[in-house]
This record gives sequence, structure tokens and C-alpha cells, in this order.
Amino acid sequence: MNQSYYTILSFLEKCKTMKELKQIHSLMIKTSVVKNIIPCSRLIDFCANSELGDIEYARTVFDQTDQLTVYVWNSMIKGYCNGGDKFGALFMYEEMQRKGFYPDHFTFPFVLKVCSAIDLLVYGQSVHNRIVKTGFELDVYTSSCLLNMYVSCGDLNSGLKVFEFIPKWNVVAWTSLIAGFVNNDQPKEALRLFKDMENEGVEPNEITMTTALAAAARCRDIHTGKLVRYRLRQLGLDPFHTNSRFNVILATAIMDMYAKCGKLVTARNLFDKMPQRNLVVWNSMISAFSQYGRGAEALRLFVDMELAGFVPNKATFLSVIRACTHLRFRSTGQSLHARVLKANFHEFVAIGTALMDMYAKSGDADTALKIFSKLRKKDVMAWTTMISGLAIQGKGKEALNVFRRMEEEAEVAPDQITYIAVLWACSHLGLVEEGQKHFTSMMEVYGIEPTMEHYGCMIDLLSRAGHSEEAEELLVKMPTQPNATILSSILNGCEMYGNVGLANRVKSHIVELKNSSSGVYVLLSNIHAKACNWEEMKLARDILKHKKIGKTLGNSFVEMNLLPW
Repeated sequence: MNQSYYTILSFLEKCKTMKELKQIHSLMIKTSVVKNIIPCSRLIDFCANSELGDIEYARTVFDQTDQLTVYVWNSMIKGYCNGGDKFGALFMYEEMQRKGFYPDHFTFPFVLKVCSAIDLLVYGQSVHNRIVKTGFELDVYTSSCLLNMYVSCGDLNSGLKVFEFIPKWNVVAWTSLIAGFVNNDQPKEALRLFKDMENEGVEPNEITMTTALAAAARCRDIHTGKLVRYRLRQLGLDPFHTNSRFNVILATAIMDMYAKCGKLVTARNLFDKMPQRNLVVWNSMISAFSQYGRGAEALRLFVDMELAGFVPNKATFLSVIRACTHLRFRSTGQSLHARVLKANFHEFVAIGTALMDMYAKSGDADTALKIFSKLRKKDVMAWTTMISGLAIQGKGKEALNVFRRMEEEAEVAPDQITYIAVLWACSHLGLVEEGQKHFTSMMEVYGIEPTMEHYGCMIDLLSRAGHSEEAEELLVKMPTQPNATILSSILNGCEMYGNVGLANRVKSHIVELKNSSSGVYVLLSNIHAKACNWEEMKLARDILKHKKIGKTLGNSFVEMNLLPW
């Protein structure tokens, strides 16, 4: 090796900018060192993978290199992967094999990370086959990446099979598996795996604990959530009880767990103790107040967040719009709507749906319809919200027309909640045949099992229309004990049509109610009074007095100027 070779290697080690690197590259060409693969490899690696690199320049050098190695191919694949050009990484992986180079235990993890990031399950399966053929399935890191690919793509069964074959279950593999179940809406199974991990003697890290807290939050399991936090303290990782560096991500997970489990006082106390907060922390606290019906506090916290210098994102607006919906704060909701338009968030289906719901529930169904018509993409929640909003505002015909459009035009199928709105509209329009048609279609076409709410809508529809026998048949078919609302619907029909016999038959269900309301006994008393059955009337009133059933007090809110704009 000549002196130029070692000088250039020294320059490459000290290189810090692309400008310097290009100068070194020129020197390599002049001294013919460019023909040596080692300095070329280092040059390509710097271009492809350093923070100040340039993947396109790396590709230029790569294409001019005669003596390629697997190391160089891996550098390029890694560079494309980390630089955001996922398909560029896959192209290099395919090209590498076409040129006769064999992927190794460094190649496969990069390719699997690409599959995880862009949900390429089928391609990931082909990579898995290649891993088996080349004998790298026993490499712990490769297997861990393979596991992560499967769970990220939603194939939990294959993920579990890979996990079983990993030679050594380390914390990375366990955490990937637990996170996979959390992200695929199986938080209870995720918590079971977390307990299995502890039983196997594998010590969790901060990422594992963050994932376990997220699982506890999703299934509203405050007991397990507290146990996870106790374990954090044992490991010296609890950010609220340590002098070490404050981990805001872990702190947010703890606070969010308490918030989602309804422990808002504890969550707010933790929030106030946090020495640093990011937008995720603010959104978590605002969302919790909004979800648990404390809309005014959510709006006040929103103001505090902006005063602290944070710019609201889609998640923030979603929570505060829902708070306005709960409070019936139409004026505040309109102000938020204007800001959503300014931020260009109105095209997101979740935001549009929340705005529709807010306007519909505040009595402005026309504006809700305008927002609905402008949504480019409508999911089942958007359709359902529009149908429900129209039905609640007494626009039953319009609600059913929207449902017909959904069946004809939409790429999504109606769900349980959609049919509650549809049957409710039929009930208030007195459309018995149409209601029965939809009830049957719900079960036979879409395979939706009726819930208490569906039975309630149908029984209300039949009772209002005087179809007492059919209402009673449905009551008998119900798999569970009817609630007070359903019994009130039947009794309303009995009162309207003077059906004392049905009222007497329903009485046994009323007695079995655990949480009775005064309404059912008042209705029963009125039915017997109209029929001059004075003893039965007196009996109903005596039961009412004996049970000391009172009226439920309502809540009301006055819209105040909570927001400073």
C-alpha cells in the first residue's frame, strides 16, 4: 500500500462534512486509491448513513465502484432505509441478489424494517423464506426483526411462531411481541405476555414498561397499571421518583394510564409535577377530560397549552371539538371550526366527523350535512354520525336517505351503531315495515347480532304503532333481561292503546329490574287508572313509595367565553 492510501483512510476517519468528503473523493480519483474497495466502502458508508450524508452521491460512487462487497450493498440498503426511500432499499436488495451477492445477517434486518414500516407482509414472508434458506433464522437480531415485521403487519400468529424459535428470548424480542399485541388491539394478551416475560426472568427496559402501561390504559385496567408502575419503582425507572434524567415518554405513559382509567385527579397531579411537557402530554390530558365528560376543564387546559407556546395538532382539535359537543358549546365549536379550516385539518375524516357531530347535536343539521358532503373519504363513523345527527334532529327521512346512499355508494359496511340510528329514525317516523326490513337485513346480510339498543328501537317502533303482539314477541326473544327504557316503550304503547293485559305481563320484568326508575311505575299506575283498576294503580304507587324511587336530576351548562379568541 502506498502512502496515499493510508493518508486518505486517515482523512475519511476525520471527515465531518460532505464538502470535505467530495474533496477526499477527488483526491482518491487522482491517486487511483478509488480502485481500492476499503476506502470506497468507507466513503459510500459516510454518504449513505451519516447525518450529513447524501444518498444520491453515495449512489453515484456506488455505480462507479468495480469491486463491490456485501458490506457496500448493506451500506446502500441501510442508507435508503434510514433516509425514507423504502422502495429504494428494496430495489437495492433485489439488485444485490441479481448481481450474485448473498444477503447476510446485516442485510435482512434492514429489509425487514422496511417491510414493517410500509406494511409489506407478503414481501416480508418471501424475505423470511430467504432467511431460512441462508440459515440466518437462528441469528437473534435477525429473528427479532422478523418477529417485529410480522406483528407490525398484523400477523400475530406468525409472530408468535417466530418468537418460539428465537434461540434466546431477550428484552428486545419480548418488547416487540408485547407492542405488537398492543398495536393490534389485544391489550389484555399484551399484559399476559408482559407477566410471562417477568416470570421468565427477563428484566424489562423503559420501552417495555411504556408498552405495558399503554396496554393497561387501553383495557382500562388500573390494577395492572399500578402494578407496572410499582415495578418501575423497583427498577428505579419511575420518572416521578428518581433523580436520574427525566424520561418524558415514560412519564406520559404513566399519566395517560391513570387518565384513561378515569383517575383524573391522579393524572392531573402527575401532569402538574412534570418538569417538561411535550404536545403528546398536553393532548393526553385534554383528551382524558373530554372523554370523561369534563369538557370545560378540557377547554381551559387547551388555553393553557397554547399560552405555554404549543401549537395544536389534529389530536388536540379532535378532543376540544368533542368537548364542545358534550357541552353544546356551538359558538366555541364554530371558532374551533374556523381554526381547523385555517390549519387545513378539515379534510381529515376524524376531524370532519367530530365537527359534524358537534353541529348536529347543537341543532344545526344543515351545516353538518355540508361538512359531510365535502369529506373526500367517508368511513363508517362519518356515515353513522350523519345518519344519527339527522335522526336526533327529527329529520328521519333525511337520515334514511343518507343510509340508502351509504348502502349504494359507500365502500364500507354499516355497523351496530349505524343500525341503532337507522332503527331509531324508523321508530320516530312510524315506519314499521321498513324498520323490520332493516332489522332483518342487519342480521342476515351483515351478520350483526342485535344488542339491547337494537331491540329497544324495534320494540319502541312496534309499540308506538300498536303492534303489541310483535313487540312482546321481540321482548321474549331478547337474550338478556330488558332494561327500564325498553319496558317504558312497551308501557307507553300499552297506555296509548289501552292494552292492560300486556302491561300486566310486563310487570314481572319490571320487578326484576335492579335499578328501577320512577317512569315505569308511573306508566303502570296510569295504565291501571285509565282502566279503572284502582287496586293495581294503588299497588304500583305503593311500590314506588316503598322503593323510594326519585327523579334523576339533570345537568346544564352555560357557554362561557373560555377561549381567548
